[in-house]
Amino acid sequence: MVIMNQEIKQLYAKIESLEKENKALAESIGDDAPSKNIFARSKDGILIFDDNDKIIDVNPSFCEIINLDRTELIGRHLADIVPVNKQFKLDKQRELLKMKDSVRGILPIHSGKKIVEFDFTTSTLNKSGHYMSVLRDVTDKRLLEKKVKKNEELYTDLFIEALDGIIFWRGSGKIIDANESACRIFECTHDELLQKRLDDFVYEKNQRYKRIVKNLFDKGGIRDELFFLMPNGQIKSLEFTVKLNSVEGYHMTIFRNVSERHRMEKELRESELKFRRIFEGALEGILLWNDQFQIVDINQSGQRMLQMSKDELIGVSLHSILNDCNITNDELNQQINSIKNDGQSDGSLSITLKSGRKKYFEFSNKHNVFSNLSMTTFKDITEKLEMEEQLRKSDTLNVIGELAAGIAHEIRNPMTALKGFIQLLEDSIEEDHSMYFNVITTELSRIDSIINEFLILAKPQAVKFVQKDIAQIMKETVELLSAQAVLHNVQFRIYYEKELPLVFCEPNQMKKVFINIIKNAIEVMPKGGYITVSLQACGDNKVKVSIRDEGSGIPGHKIKKLGEPFYTTKERGTGLGLMVTYKIIEEHKGTIEVESKLGKGTVFHIYLPYIKKAGEQ
Repeated sequence: MVIMNQEIKQLYAKIESLEKENKALAESIGDDAPSKNIFARSKDGILIFDDNDKIIDVNPSFCEIINLDRTELIGRHLADIVPVNKQFKLDKQRELLKMKDSVRGILPIHSGKKIVEFDFTTSTLNKSGHYMSVLRDVTDKRLLEKKVKKNEELYTDLFIEALDGIIFWRGSGKIIDANESACRIFECTHDELLQKRLDDFVYEKNQRYKRIVKNLFDKGGIRDELFFLMPNGQIKSLEFTVKLNSVEGYHMTIFRNVSERHRMEKELRESELKFRRIFEGALEGILLWNDQFQIVDINQSGQRMLQMSKDELIGVSLHSILNDCNITNDELNQQINSIKNDGQSDGSLSITLKSGRKKYFEFSNKHNVFSNLSMTTFKDITEKLEMEEQLRKSDTLNVIGELAAGIAHEIRNPMTALKGFIQLLEDSIEEDHSMYFNVITTELSRIDSIINEFLILAKPQAVKFVQKDIAQIMKETVELLSAQAVLHNVQFRIYYEKELPLVFCEPNQMKKVFINIIKNAIEVMPKGGYITVSLQACGDNKVKVSIRDEGSGIPGHKIKKLGEPFYTTKERGTGLGLMVTYKIIEEHKGTIEVESKLGKGTVFHIYLPYIKKAGEQ
């Protein structure tokens, strides 16, 4: 059963009526010459013409229909009143009249600026040899036919060929009609569907279903979604739109299967959840950025490594971050070209964090990973580089230790003999040669000092760590070096924080550290100046010792090499003093940081762990 629109049915009925009337009129005209009564009173147009299509006579109805006088028509040819593109119908009519007595068809005729369409029947008049056409105005009929055809096409598009399922049903829920899509959705044939009620397919007639039904009859229409059970046992999620009294008193429901959409949405949510878990749980830092190089997202590891929150980074340009990291424009352009040409790039860079600490990172860029987003992964390799540096230094120290032990052993024996003979000669040295004797004695003492430093490197020292006041050790060191400072026009500025915690250390070694650094500070100020010494407690349970000079400063590339074997910034230095200093601080679980500005001076910061007091966390 096909539901038809009432208007379509009315159009069909009117067309059938017009066709019956036209047929009756055509049959009322005989083969003989038409009677004047019929000719004059006929509602249809009558036109008589000869075998050259020349008009002989027309009745009043025809003149009225096309808005022309009889005198304007008689003597003219049919081609004069028929549109040029339709005159082939006149030729066809002549051919057919030679073979049979009558011809029927549709002929358009000019009526002023309009075109009137006529349903015509042309017959041969036997006595005169002329032809007579009975013409009925079917312009409205043709418009109705076109409208009916258009409505039929619309009906076909909207109902029969619709991709969505459409079902018409009565108030009881009984299905009256359904299209092919509805049959596919409900896994039924058309006949099987007509035996069902809509609620037969509802999976659960729970409170939500009852609420939907109530809203439908209250509002006259509704759009919602429910689970429906198919005859084959399959459960489908269907989205539906219901309109009551839609066509001829029947209700209409349009169904769409959204089960696949729900499945895809579920998979998408699960996929997004997996990505988010991997993204947030990754040990490496991950940055997502768009085509404008703006940061779109960053995971927790990345925030922790950069010591910046997501809010501080999202929307920020990668260019600005890299420029802050002292990346040159050439290096930046090289990275961008690698990403564009190869789809990825790798490298390493150093970043100074908010805390002031410098960190080193390895990174890898991948272009257009998904949704026009690119990804940068990075990891902190600071500890790795520091460990490699420590291993390198340790290997160097091992070699130097073995070399130092041999050198110290070989030099110390002749040194002992030299010192002994020099002391024997001391009383017999003439006054004129006393300067030479002093030089020899001083240089022998210097050699002995170097040998002692070699021995510290050569083998572990038997030291005893005790709790000691670091301020007291510093005071003794300053007093010891005061005389040397005065000779070089150097003065001390001392700032000791009160009640500093005790430090677990070896006092003599700690004093040696302070002596080495302060002596270096005195030597780098040949014109005199101030040495500032400060002691204070800082975070992480450490005591901070700062020794600042007013020398010429140390270039940045040289600061990194301080403490390496035989590296020194002094003309006659050996580099062993600072190397021993770094080794002692390392054995005390402390660290040394050096700051320097050219022309302004250098400051050594020594951080030493202290003993916690009872009750401290």
